[in-house]
Amino acid sequence: MHVAASAQAPVTRAPAGRGPVRLSVPGLVAVGAAAGILAVFATDQVLPATSAHQAELRIWLGARAAGFTALVLLAAQVAFGLVLSHPTNKSTWRLSKRLFPWHEHAWIFTLAFTAIHVVSIIVDEYANVGLLGALVPGLSAYRTVPVAVGTLALYALLITGLTARFTRLLPSGWWLRLHRLGLAVLALAWMHGVLAGTDTSGLGWLYGATFALVALAAAYRYWIVRSARPTFATVLEAQERQA
Repeated sequence: MHVAASAQAPVTRAPAGRGPVRLSVPGLVAVGAAAGILAVFATDQVLPATSAHQAELRIWLGARAAGFTALVLLAAQVAFGLVLSHPTNKSTWRLSKRLFPWHEHAWIFTLAFTAIHVVSIIVDEYANVGLLGALVPGLSAYRTVPVAVGTLALYALLITGLTARFTRLLPSGWWLRLHRLGLAVLALAWMHGVLAGTDTSGLGWLYGATFALVALAAAYRYWIVRSARPTFATVLEAQERQA
């Protein structure tokens, strides 16, 4: 979710001068601890279930909650990436120093909640997904295609994030090409949530909000870039002025 996106959308490199703020080892431990606490509460280890049915579904509910959180974080990360790579940001907004750390750290949190989501699904007997079903597309007994889409989203998230962190290991320009998969990561994650979830109808507003946020940001960026491209008329006018 660098979503991903990204999600995972095309972004600029870290601003010149002071480097991007990175989470230290204690920071990463804190993220892991917070994720662990959430998992403990979600799996009935602290708060007892109010019914047998709720106890049976507690891990499933925790997995769904972690998945929703990861989707929202991924959408925010992709939106940050679109702002960072926006032509107006380079000339007028100049928000890179403020937004780049948020964009970078969002990937870590997205990955953490995605890990909770995947692990919860694997250990939940009610889900009937299993280890191979979660990690190998097409092997899940539960909603095979939607789960496979989610697995592909996970791998795309890892590719876009890791290649952005280890750009020196790639040929020049390749990290940015791979980073543009962020929009694909978000699209796959969005499709996974809509198709795999049993409560999609009740949470349609969440899917709609995340989709609209990124779609509008991407459309605005594309419109600005396209409007700035030279056309035959503008080139001819420039040549006439030079003559």
